[in-house]
This record gives sequence, structure tokens and C-alpha cells, in this order.
Amino acid sequence: MIILFGPAGSGKSIQGQRLAEKYGWRWLSVGQLLRNQKNPSLDETMKEGALVDDNFVVNMMHDAIKDAEYAGQNAVLDGYPRNDWQAEWIVEHGDLKNVDGAIILNVPKDELWRRLEARGRADDQKDAIEKRWSIFEQTISAMREILGKENLKITEIDGVGEIEQIAERIEDVLRGWGVI
Repeated sequence: MIILFGPAGSGKSIQGQRLAEKYGWRWLSVGQLLRNQKNPSLDETMKEGALVDDNFVVNMMHDAIKDAEYAGQNAVLDGYPRNDWQAEWIVEHGDLKNVDGAIILNVPKDELWRRLEARGRADDQKDAIEKRWSIFEQTISAMREILGKENLKITEIDGVGEIEQIAERIEDVLRGWGVI
């Protein structure tokens, strides 16, 4: 399993879906799994840019990770964990044991805005996006520290360019780790 980290608009989902399709892996996106719940309360929370309750998220993702493991499938964790509490939870509950590493997609804010405006999703409102970016910036260092203590490989890559260029950078990292 691999983790893709990055702020909203960084391309985690595009790259995660691409990897899943190309290699027969499961794409496990917190955002997509939450949207699939068809729960108005969860939808409103996401529209506001707030994070859904940690316990709900970790249990939902734990089940999805276990399903992938039981099926013998590798998986891409798209934006999970989302904060230090979730990072500690996955360490304590064994969900990190099959994770090969984490890749952080670095993208400047002007490019993130351009991408989000093109995407036009209902939860991509300016205030909500600013809140989500702020949460990511506040939590990524703590998550790196927690996961790094578990000797998880963490690599930052340039997330700017054509989709295929970014995909090649990700695949270069995965080749280096022996994942593909």
C-alpha cells in the first residue's frame, strides 16, 4: 500500500485512480468514500471544509483497508490519514503494517486554485478550500513525524506538470521502493 498526501487540488485522486487502474490496486479515497455514504450531514461537513469525525473516518478506512488486504489487493490511500490523531490510530491498529511508503505532492497555491476552479465540485468553495489547506498545512509535519518514527518511507515530489509527468515521478519513487 502507498499513501498519497497533498492539499486539496494537488492531484492525489487523479494519480491514485491512475495507479489503481494501471496496477489493479484499490483506490481508497476518504473523500470519495464519504461522498459515497450519501449522508446529508457528512456532505454538509465537507461543504464547510471541516473534517468529518475522526472515529467515523478511521473505522470506515480500516474496513476498506482490511477488505483490500483480504482480497489480496494492494491499495492507494488517498489523503489518509488526514491528521496526527488518525496517523497515531493507524499505527496503533496495525493499518500501517502493509504500507510501503508515503508520497507528498507539492503544488503551489496558484496552481491549486487553477485546478480546483476547473474541477468545479460542490465542496470546492473558496472558504472551505482555504480551511482544508490550512488543516493540511497544520497537520502534515506532525503526520510525517509520527509515520517517520515507524520507519515509513516518505518522499516529496513536484506535483506540477502534465498528469503523465507527475505519474512518472510517482512511479519512479515506487520503483525505487520496489513496489512496482
